Amino acid sequence: MAPVLARWFQSTDELLDCGLMLVEDLQYRLPNDRIAQYPSEERGGSRLLLLDRATGCWDDRSFAEFPELLEGHELVVVNNARVIPARLQGRRLGVRSGAPSRKTRREHLRATIEVLLTRQVSAGVWEALVHPGRKVRLGERIVFGDGVLEGEVIGRGEYGLRTLRFEGSADVLECLGRIGHIPLPPYIARADEALDRERYQTVFASVPGAVAAPTAGLHFTPEILGRLQARGVEICELTLHVGLGTFQPIRSGSLEGHRMHAEAYEIPESTAAKVETAHKEGRPIVAVGTTVVRVLEDAASKAPQREPADGAKCLCPGPAEARLFIYPGYAFRLVDALLTNFHLPKSSLLALVCAFAGRENVLRSYQHAIDSGYRFYSYGDCMLIR
Repeated sequence: MAPVLARWFQSTDELLDCGLMLVEDLQYRLPNDRIAQYPSEERGGSRLLLLDRATGCWDDRSFAEFPELLEGHELVVVNNARVIPARLQGRRLGVRSGAPSRKTRREHLRATIEVLLTRQVSAGVWEALVHPGRKVRLGERIVFGDGVLEGEVIGRGEYGLRTLRFEGSADVLECLGRIGHIPLPPYIARADEALDRERYQTVFASVPGAVAAPTAGLHFTPEILGRLQARGVEICELTLHVGLGTFQPIRSGSLEGHRMHAEAYEIPESTAAKVETAHKEGRPIVAVGTTVVRVLEDAASKAPQREPADGAKCLCPGPAEARLFIYPGYAFRLVDALLTNFHLPKSSLLALVCAFAGRENVLRSYQHAIDSGYRFYSYGDCMLIR
């Protein structure tokens, strides 16, 4: 219905007033040579586009200036998730009987199959994307690394999603460190290299489990973190393991029809206390990345339900799952400023940024970034929106 109704409105703002927004409204054209294939030569050496969301004005800066762009009393919140080498090359072994069925030809069993682990469900059990996965059936076994790991398909989902149970006493994360590959995004048109083991991690990455980096954090160095603290900026950490919820495509025609895949997060007691204090004192809360925005806003939306007797609570600590989809029209509860990389067109991440800064502001600033030679996406440059 939304595409039909769109004909009757003159602007996106009118659509938003009626609670409607089309995925096509998040479209922009990016030349392929603007997509960063490698990180900047030095960590912290990226450009930064400073965007004033109230006026729509922008300024070209560098990330090295980030500490000086803050006033000195902010609370900066980062995601300490660590990317695991979650991409595996495997070989099908057939069903547990050991003999290929009539539906599984021997040449199919000899073919390489690619598996991307997306989320740990329980001990030894993981959700995964399998390619090609259309003919991988329940009960099939897949072996990785000449027998280092062996898994069995115990569940099937949409769009190639499978559930794998790894057999034996092998430590899956330890095995991934030996035979896995860093799961670079598909727009990075190269195989992962040794440098990605370091540069596709933030300097504060400490909790393994993510299958994509919280890329806004990739720009930080220990020296920049030290300068922030020297200026009086407070820094705290939380964890969201980036998974399908972050990078799954929007397949519905309107944003209202999209449903986010759940992603696990955890807010330490100390972080919840610092966010609570900053919020009460009116100090700006700066989210480093869309993942941090999603955690803070999801936790804030649940706080009244989880703490009904304490009206002062703005969020609650501990583990939870985020299913929150933030798109234009959303009323932010906690986040006052956002450091973020540039995002794919028609993506949930771009929808979040447009919700925070306004669609027209964001797309105009993106066009300026394209025209000015900024580098886009995971290994690219960044924006500070406030």
